[in-house]
Amino acid sequence: MCVHSTEKDNTTRFPSLDKIIDNPFYLWEDHSKDSSTPTLARGILSDEQFYIMFLFIIYTSQLINSCAIIANSLSIAVFAKLGFSEPSNISLTALAICDFTLAVLLTWTNLCFLLTYHNLPLPFHSANVSFVTGGAQWAFVSSAVAWITAFISFERCLCILFPLKVRRLITPRGTFVAMFIIILLTFCPSFYIYIRYRFVWVFNPYLNITILNTIPVNSEFAILFEKFSIVIGGVIQPLLAFSIVLICTVLLVLQLRKISFWRMSVTSAKIQRVQHKENPAGNSSAAEARISQKEERLVKKVVAIATIFIVSYVPTCIMLLCDAVFDEFNLFGVYRRLFIVFAYITSLGQSISGSVNILIYYKMASKFRSVFRRLVGLDRQEQERHELE
Repeated sequence: MCVHSTEKDNTTRFPSLDKIIDNPFYLWEDHSKDSSTPTLARGILSDEQFYIMFLFIIYTSQLINSCAIIANSLSIAVFAKLGFSEPSNISLTALAICDFTLAVLLTWTNLCFLLTYHNLPLPFHSANVSFVTGGAQWAFVSSAVAWITAFISFERCLCILFPLKVRRLITPRGTFVAMFIIILLTFCPSFYIYIRYRFVWVFNPYLNITILNTIPVNSEFAILFEKFSIVIGGVIQPLLAFSIVLICTVLLVLQLRKISFWRMSVTSAKIQRVQHKENPAGNSSAAEARISQKEERLVKKVVAIATIFIVSYVPTCIMLLCDAVFDEFNLFGVYRRLFIVFAYITSLGQSISGSVNILIYYKMASKFRSVFRRLVGLDRQEQERHELE
């Protein structure tokens, strides 16, 4: 494991984290143009800035991911009790499962870095193994979250545009098949990691033991497959899904405003009497109003979920675009420190998004709220308190 002379002061101050960052994993491919200057000494962030930001983000991320794991576990349990006769329950369950998986993967990656930072000997190379088993998969699960959110938003758009036909358009079986296809197509590109890298046992002179590590497979097929998978699964898929969510959310908000204005115009008793006289057999607008009122709560819930997703996913889109535009903004380039910090910030935003969805379900869905309260015992506690009073 190489140590650069320009990093000696920082190695003394932050010995463990230097071992995390200054390792062969980050030095396999150095695309910097000036090879005379050590890679770790270049970039926008100074050593001290990088270490402080990195540790703060990791500890914050661990806290939020713990909340996300608990929240999504409860959401999955509640939806399981509600059953899957409603298509929306299937898609929201799939979303909760993917959010749960994201939190677990990021928790595992953070834990590997923190254990090494605190000088705890590990039987594997923390940075390399956690990247292959956690970090790489995280990017593609994140793409699955984006597509599931896009599907949910698109489904609600259909409910607004075709309120009387949506039952035939969106069925539980069709939703289940759609979730399966989305997860399959977004997860498949992640298999590049097991073609591009392989596990090996190597001797670690620092610990005087043999540890598990990973090495790159430098065949033309492996490199080409990696680049193709990253472009398709890591850039095109999430950006396209983000665009769909954004468009559908705007359409839903506009339609909600339209429904709200229309409802205000027909609530007058005078207008209702006139309509009743003109059409005593039954008014089609009244039927549409009843349908709109029934769907409006779910539409508002979807808009809230999509809005939180859009806000949390903007840093990811910026990062993907920067990665595509700037050659040195990647894990192996000059600005890899900035890339690592930015990657953790994007993951932090998505962890927050996944952990607050349960609050939206609780506030906007009466059935979810009722089952949730029974599940955690809140109704029983209130009943016991009333009996004591």
